[in-house]
Amino acid sequence: MPATLTSVDAEGFGRELDRIRDEVIESLGERDARYIRGLIAIQRKLELGGRALLIASWFPPAWITGTAALATAKILENMEIGHNVLHGQWDWMRDPKIHSTTWEWDTASPADQWKHSHNFVHHTWTNVLGKDRDVGYSVLRISPEQRWHPIYLAQPFYNALLALFFEYGIAIYDLELERIPSGRKDPKEALAQLRAVATKIRRQVVKDYVAFPLLAGPAFLPVLLGNLTANLARNVWAHTIIFCGHLPEGAEVFTEDRLEGETRGEWYVRQLLGSCNIDGGGLFHIMSGNLSHQIEHHLFPDLPSNRYAEIAPRIRALCERFGLPYTSGSLARQAASVWKRVLRMALPGPRQRPPATAPPVKTLGAVA
Repeated sequence: MPATLTSVDAEGFGRELDRIRDEVIESLGERDARYIRGLIAIQRKLELGGRALLIASWFPPAWITGTAALATAKILENMEIGHNVLHGQWDWMRDPKIHSTTWEWDTASPADQWKHSHNFVHHTWTNVLGKDRDVGYSVLRISPEQRWHPIYLAQPFYNALLALFFEYGIAIYDLELERIPSGRKDPKEALAQLRAVATKIRRQVVKDYVAFPLLAGPAFLPVLLGNLTANLARNVWAHTIIFCGHLPEGAEVFTEDRLEGETRGEWYVRQLLGSCNIDGGGLFHIMSGNLSHQIEHHLFPDLPSNRYAEIAPRIRALCERFGLPYTSGSLARQAASVWKRVLRMALPGPRQRPPATAPPVKTLGAVA
C-alpha cells in the first residue's frame, strides 16, 4: 500500500467506491438505454453514409468525407460500443441484441477470446508484471523490472507498427502463443483459436477490400483505399487511447508480491494507481469509448460508460480525501509521456528498483 494509506483506510476507500457503484446501478434506466441504442443508430448511419459517399469517391470531397465518416463509425463501434457491450455494461437491459454474450464486433479479435484476455486477465491483474499480459503486450519493455534485451532497441519501431495494425496485433496477442513451448497451453486449443481469428480477418478483408470496392465499380481503388485508411485510423486511435490509459508517467507497475492477501479495497487502490485519465470534452470521451475515464473504467468496468463522466468528480474528490493520486492530463501530454517511456525502456537500465521497505504510514481521518 502507499505510504500514506493504511489497510484500514484502503477498506474505507473501497466501501466509499462500493457506495458510488451501488448508487449508479440503482439509478440505471431508460435514459441509459436510450443512450446506447441512439449511439448504435448513429454509428450505423455513419457507416452507411460513409460507404455511400465512397462509392462516389471519384470526387475528392466525397472521398475525404466518406473516409472520415467510415473511420468515425469504426471507432465508435470498436471503442464506445463494442468494448463496453462486451464488458457487460448493458447486460442489465436484457436486450439480446446488445448483450455481452451475443455481441460480435468488427475487429480481428473474436469476442470470446478478447473477453478472457481483457475482461478477466487484464482487469483482474492490472499492471502486475507476470500476471497482466497487457504490460507491454508481450513485446514491449515498459518497466525497469523487465529484463532488458537488445531486441528492445527496436521497440519504438515495432510499437509504431503495432499502432497501425493494432487489431491484428491484439488478435495474435490474445492467442497466448508464447505459452505453448512451456506446455502451459495446448497447441490444439491455440490452433482452434487461430482458426477463429483467421475467419474474422477473412470476413473483414472480403467486406472492406473486395465486396465494397467491387460494388463501387470504377471507384474500386478509391473505395479500397478509403476502407484501408479508415481501418488504419481506427487502429492508431485505439492504440493511442489504450496506451494512454496505463503507460503515462504516474501509472504504476506492480510486482506479484503486491497481490499477497490483497483485499477488495486494496484491489481498488491498485486499479487507481495503475490507470490514467485523459482530459477532454463530451465528444472526445465518446470517441475514446470513455476510456479517457480509464480510472473510473478500471474501478467499475461493468458500469455503463456514459456514467463515468458523471462520477469522475466524486472519484477525484475521494482520492483527494484519502491522499491518493488521480492521474489525468491532455491527450498530447499523455501520448508524449507514453512514447517517452517506450523510448527510455528501449535502452539498457535504469536499474531495477529495490524492494521497498515498510515506511511509516499515516492514518487518515475516519471514514464516514
